[in-house]
Amino acid sequence: MNTESSQSNASASANRAVKRKTRITIYLDDEVLQKFRSLSEQSGKGYQTLINAALRTRLVAPGIGGALAE
Repeated sequence: MNTESSQSNASASANRAVKRKTRITIYLDDEVLQKFRSLSEQSGKGYQTLINAALRTRLVAPGIGGALAE
């Protein structure tokens, strides 16, 4: 057994960043998903990344309390 390889694997896993995302199931309107997929093709970024960015932007927007009640 190669102990050098085992040690490097152990240190690599110790240096990994803390997991910051969680897999979920979400239902979106077909039109919303279609728009994000179209934006994804135009920008070269993944549609899930774009959805995440849009949600983050909305969370920091002023007056969010009323918007969530819609």
